[in-house]
Amino acid sequence: MRCRSTSLLTGDGRQVSWGKSAEPSPLYKATENYTTASPACADQNVALMPLLTISGYPCAGKTYRSNQLRQYFESRISASTDPRICKIKVHHINDESLGVSRYVYHTARDEKDARAEEMSAIKRLLTRDNIVIADGLNYIKGFRYQLNCEAKAVQTPSCVIHIGVPADKCREHHKSRIDGGVENCYAEEDFENLIFRYEEPNGMARWDSPLFTVVYDDEAPPYEQIWEAMVGSDGQAKVVRPNAATVLKPATAQNYLYELDKATSDVVTQVVSWQKDHPGEDGGEIAITEATAPIQLPVTPLNLPQLQRIRRQFITMNRQHTLEKGRIKQLFVDYMNDSFHG
Repeated sequence: MRCRSTSLLTGDGRQVSWGKSAEPSPLYKATENYTTASPACADQNVALMPLLTISGYPCAGKTYRSNQLRQYFESRISASTDPRICKIKVHHINDESLGVSRYVYHTARDEKDARAEEMSAIKRLLTRDNIVIADGLNYIKGFRYQLNCEAKAVQTPSCVIHIGVPADKCREHHKSRIDGGVENCYAEEDFENLIFRYEEPNGMARWDSPLFTVVYDDEAPPYEQIWEAMVGSDGQAKVVRPNAATVLKPATAQNYLYELDKATSDVVTQVVSWQKDHPGEDGGEIAITEATAPIQLPVTPLNLPQLQRIRRQFITMNRQHTLEKGRIKQLFVDYMNDSFHG
C-alpha cells in the first residue's frame, strides 16, 4: 500500500498530519455552491432539506459523528420557532438500521446489493421535509455521485462529511472491537481491502462539494457551518438548481428516443474513428460536431465496449427526460468527461 505524509486543514484552522495512501481533500467554504432565496422570493412553507453523506474508512467513527449531527439537528429543530424548520424530521441510515451484515463486503455481488438497498432507503426518505444522514462507508466516488444526483433531482442540498481518521487509528479501533467481542465486525481481509480501495472525497468535484472534514481529535463536527450551508438561517432557504438531465418534462417528443440514440451513437463513432487515426497517442482532445466543448480522452485508450457502456448509462438516465435536441451531444460529452476524469 502506498504511503506518504499528508496534512489536513480542520474547521477551526488547525493542521493535522499523518501517513496514508492518498492526498486529503482541502476544506472548502461550504456556502459557495448554493444560492439563497430571501423571504420575498422563496416559498416560506417549503423547506429544502439536505442529504448529508458521511464517508470514511471502516471503524473511523462515522456512526459516532452521525449521532452527534443527529442530536444537534434535533435539538436545533425543537428550539426553532420558524415554521419552515419546525416540520423537519431527521433520519439516520446505516448498515445497522438496514440490517446489513459486515460480511457483505466479502464479495462484490453482496456489496453491490447492499449499496442498492442503501440507495433505495435514501431515495424513499429524500424529500423537502427530511434531513437524511447517509452514514456508511460511501467510499466509491461513483456512488457519491449518484447520491448527489438524487438530491439534485428533488432540488434539495447535499454535502459530504469526510471522517478523516488515519488508517492506523482505524485498525486500533477495529482490533478493540474484535477483542471486546463486539458483534458484526469486519473480517480482517475485508477491513484491509476497504481501506485500500477507499476513494477519498475531493472538494473540487461537484458531487463531493461542499466538503466538510472532521479529524479524529475534533470534539465535534462544524455544526454551524453545516447547518448554514445546508439549511440556512434568517428565513433564507437554500435553492438548488437540478441538473438539466434530471428535470422531468410533461411530454416527450415522439422521436426523442431516436434522436437520443442517434446523437450518442454519433459521438461514440467519432471517438472510435479518432483513436484509429491517432494510434499510440496518450489522451488528447476530440472536437465533436454540434458540441461546444471537446472530449478530454484519458491516458488509457478506450475500447468500444467501454464507450458503449457509458452511452447506455447516459441513455438510461435520460430516456424519461426531454433534452433539447441541440444539447444532447454536449451533455453526453460532459457526461463522458466526468466518467473519464471524475
